Amino acid sequence: MSGPKTVWLVAGEDSGDQLGAKLMRALRAAAPGTVFGGVGGEAMAEEGFTSLFPLDDVAVMGYLPVVARARTLLRRIRETATAVVRARPDVLVIIDSPGFTHAVAQRVRKAAPGIPIVDYVSPSVWAWRPWRAKGMRGFIDHVMALLPFEPDAHLRLGGPSCTYVGHPLIERFSDLRPSATESRRREAVPYSLVILPGSRRAEIDRLMPVFGQVLEQVSRILEVEAVLPAVTRHRALIERLAQAWPVPVRVLTGEDPKYAAFRGARAALAASGTVTLELALAGVPMVVAYKVSRAEEFIARRLIQVPSIVLPNLILAENAMPEFVQADCTAEHLTRALLPLLVGGAERDAQSDALARIDGLMRLAGDDTPSRAAARIVLDAAAGRLSGAA
Repeated sequence: MSGPKTVWLVAGEDSGDQLGAKLMRALRAAAPGTVFGGVGGEAMAEEGFTSLFPLDDVAVMGYLPVVARARTLLRRIRETATAVVRARPDVLVIIDSPGFTHAVAQRVRKAAPGIPIVDYVSPSVWAWRPWRAKGMRGFIDHVMALLPFEPDAHLRLGGPSCTYVGHPLIERFSDLRPSATESRRREAVPYSLVILPGSRRAEIDRLMPVFGQVLEQVSRILEVEAVLPAVTRHRALIERLAQAWPVPVRVLTGEDPKYAAFRGARAALAASGTVTLELALAGVPMVVAYKVSRAEEFIARRLIQVPSIVLPNLILAENAMPEFVQADCTAEHLTRALLPLLVGGAERDAQSDALARIDGLMRLAGDDTPSRAAARIVLDAAAGRLSGAA
């Protein structure tokens, strides 16, 4: 089929909206005249995208909020699928948020099996509920993965064909790399210690008291300057909880100040999450902690099937970054692991060497970028050139 392609994008939350906007730019650069439709947010709107409805209607996380919004979610799923089928785009790209986007894809596949469907961001089938991978083959033709080990995971689990297109963070290498001055700052006393208690309220409530105790114990031995990059919406909560800490901490918000803090950091104490990958790419040695409720722990112990909850460890296929979860997440354990990273020596050197290998594992060939790599796959699917596509 010649002429401009019609690409429908369906995102379900802010992170997917950001990916969708970058993908739109890359698609326009590779195939001028590409026509878009679907569901997105503010970032995609800035690219000229008109969403079927506000993204907030479906951007819901957590079991109870989903239950409370169930009727709206189901209606939006039906409306989105109906609109896709009516439009008959050359390709449908669903972006993350599998609770919403996979439900849309299943309906589209049933009603219009000829529309190729590409999933941008693999669900964590390698971590929990691995049987989902095989089930995805019924309604997804290809997965574009953000993590380098995910294609092998889908192959092992019988999932759809999968290509590593790169994590969006690798487009921020220059923002994460310390300058010569910042590298010298990492060696200077007082040592800069970055503290990251998470981005969700439950994480912050559970980890802030423990992290405050760690800071107190470390400051008795070393001279440290504590910096806490906070999620804007939780800054007031974090500042209130930090008032109980015996050592002052500098709270800051915004991505640029956060990355500046990383570039000058000697070490980090962090909640498990994407931030550990940011720290790894910035070359900051870290200790990782996590706590959930007893009910969540009960479920997780039966479903999670990975040797680590730390993304850099999974990428490296080794537990290079120490992690302390649940009962092990104590001030004593965290302090004991953190001190050698601040002081220096064999433990710091070993982790620094491991962090240096992550670049090579995550980089794409040449000067390629995740959005350009993703755009090529989407255009191949639209043209019927993608292996496994309908």
